[in-house]
Amino acid sequence: MTNDLAEFARAKNVKYFMISYTDLFGGQRAKLVPAQAISDMQKDGAGFAGFATWLDLTPAHPDMLAVPDASSVIQLPWKPEVAWVAANCIMDDKEVEQAPRNTLKRLIAEAARDGMHVKTGVEAEFFLISPDGSVISDKYDTASKPCYDQQAVMRRYDVIAEICDHMLALGWDPYQNDHEDANGQFEMNWAFDHALATADKHSFFKFMVKSIAEKHGLRATFMPKPFQGLTGNGCHAHISVWDETGRTNVFADNSQELGLSAKGKNFLGGIMKHASALAAITNPTVNSYKRINAPRTISGATWAPNTVTWTGNNRTHMVRVPGPGRFELRLPDGAANPYLLQAVIIAAGLDGIRSKADPGKRYDIDMYQLGHTVTDAPKLPLNLLDALREFDNDKLLKTALGEEFSSAYLKLKQQEWNSYASHFTQWERDHTLDI
Repeated sequence: MTNDLAEFARAKNVKYFMISYTDLFGGQRAKLVPAQAISDMQKDGAGFAGFATWLDLTPAHPDMLAVPDASSVIQLPWKPEVAWVAANCIMDDKEVEQAPRNTLKRLIAEAARDGMHVKTGVEAEFFLISPDGSVISDKYDTASKPCYDQQAVMRRYDVIAEICDHMLALGWDPYQNDHEDANGQFEMNWAFDHALATADKHSFFKFMVKSIAEKHGLRATFMPKPFQGLTGNGCHAHISVWDETGRTNVFADNSQELGLSAKGKNFLGGIMKHASALAAITNPTVNSYKRINAPRTISGATWAPNTVTWTGNNRTHMVRVPGPGRFELRLPDGAANPYLLQAVIIAAGLDGIRSKADPGKRYDIDMYQLGHTVTDAPKLPLNLLDALREFDNDKLLKTALGEEFSSAYLKLKQQEWNSYASHFTQWERDHTLDI
């Protein structure tokens, strides 16, 4: 693990550092700092005007300083003279509490005080599209069931293999790459890790995928539902909790149903308890709800939930338990903020453990065929406004994430919804002009 960025630069022939932080909307912000200046930046931070990004700050606020976390540094495999490093946001010598990475670090520390270390993996799906975003990039990718399409993945071999080569070089232990369920869509998997490391890797992965796509004259998007009629971009999270040593999975208990321990079921109970409010974080855009509540796609299934249910190894539910000692949350989408995604999972799960929450009835039905028969499980929000209202009403979850963060997030997301609601559309003219 690196502690001295200047020494890292000398050892790795790095000329520039990208000091990067992620704002409330998931936007990655950075300053490009020459290696000669990195010692001062590591001590004092790079200065930003917080109001210029999606944080609830004003032009009158003092400089926000992004202090690089040296342990997160990653040398860009495709441009080795540059290194990326995640930063923690500071203002007036105090943490900016609304900053997503700071929010996650607080929740990780809280879990650690209870002897728990959350480990997660993410499945960040994306599309490779034309530079103007209008169509998928491969005109021959037209199958009605394109998932795992051998020819289609090989037509994009140069892009996918380059990204995977970089993950191998970085020591992420990538283990599979595939064409996903929508035309033009791909998924690349790497090993699970501690929650903060996963969030940093998730952030860097999005940056890397977009950069390599651009290098090949394409564009990558993680937008939840970029094309009507095609399966959207999910970002499924696999979750387990380990003891203080990091060697014992406390979710694993082969004597219990599905190999999930009592503590694992309580953590899952917290996820189920807060699911509707959770959606405001895991599905944070107007477009997110075009994925969750979508009609059947060309392939025959959306692969996205719309009801708060859990199951065994069955992909039609919001949560599945694919094997002992972990579960998969299938709610999040490609727009989820990498840091807030991890933070809200920990917040909900900790409450579940402390309150010994029951996850409720396990369903093993095909929700896409028989979901209408489930009458005693909540439906997920229909739109971003409903999700924000659910989050605002969930006092416990807001407190767990931090009042300053929750207030800022709700304020800016409400503004986003209001902007959408006031947008004049062609649909209105088509349906109202002759009334």
